[in-house]
Amino acid sequence: MLHILNGESTAEILRLTAIEGEKFSFRDALICGPTPEGIERAEWLRLRAEHLSHTYLLPFADCHLRLVEQEQVLSSFANHDEVILWFEHDVFCQLNLLYLLDWFARANLGENRLSLINIGTFPGKKNFRGLGELKADELASLFPSREKLTSRELKLGAAAWQAYCSAEPTEIEAFLEKDTSLLPFLKTALQAHLRRFPSVQNGLNRLENSGLRLIHQGYHQFKDLFPSFSSTEAVYGLGDSQFWNILQPLVKVRNPLLAATGELDKVSLEEDALYSISFDLTDAGRDVLKGSANFVDLNGIDRWLGGVQLSSQGMLWCWDMQAERLTSFPLR
Repeated sequence: MLHILNGESTAEILRLTAIEGEKFSFRDALICGPTPEGIERAEWLRLRAEHLSHTYLLPFADCHLRLVEQEQVLSSFANHDEVILWFEHDVFCQLNLLYLLDWFARANLGENRLSLINIGTFPGKKNFRGLGELKADELASLFPSREKLTSRELKLGAAAWQAYCSAEPTEIEAFLEKDTSLLPFLKTALQAHLRRFPSVQNGLNRLENSGLRLIHQGYHQFKDLFPSFSSTEAVYGLGDSQFWNILQPLVKVRNPLLAATGELDKVSLEEDALYSISFDLTDAGRDVLKGSANFVDLNGIDRWLGGVQLSSQGMLWCWDMQAERLTSFPLR
């Protein structure tokens, strides 16, 4: 029996239970960085390892090895009578789950059973965030309720993953016109993903705007800002390191929207220095937050959202918050 879990904290909890089998934590964060379609597996592993190394300040060789090992674990599924996927409702988890559904849709499962635990609530947890907050007995209680995945769920997950990896984000909008009820959290997750495209109104996406608003409201220190952000944008399921990587580009650009104080050069995603940083809006930040200036006009853009590379060259895909749809326009 092979258990693939949404994070190491969940894997550690499951290891405390009497549930048998190998426990393996998924090793990527596909909500961030490039996921382009149509590339060979070796190039995929290199590209993802480069992203993880750069984003989380880790050696490339270590990141690449961990991803290669993950592929080896996935490929060992035939050695197990059952593979169980343990995931939750937020965008972070749902995108990783889609990768796995696509992976197994391409495999010949034969007589091997593939099962899913995919939850958004838990009894007694008023503000349930995820599997990692459950105690060992609570986590174990989910095991009997696992559901066998059929070709229908695998086909739906593969189609959603392909839409996410497409260079044309309107593929996601087209996908969302389908019935996605077999995967109950998928529609909400992909809709939330679309709101990560820069807004027509000020060039910032949903998460960047949320961070700026909270700082404007008085949450200046990261130690106060991150919990407020996590509560406001719980649907994304982001950790402190992902939130820091949202704020950094607003500080380290030609026309900063944020001024940060603290030992920025010493910040590591594993150190307390991150929580000692404080932020204030610059004049440009206040103008962008009001909508009287546009971040992309001030600083350009260069980032990946799934399979879409956003750059200051050619057409830029944006999110129209009022129309609730994607639009594009040329950049000079």
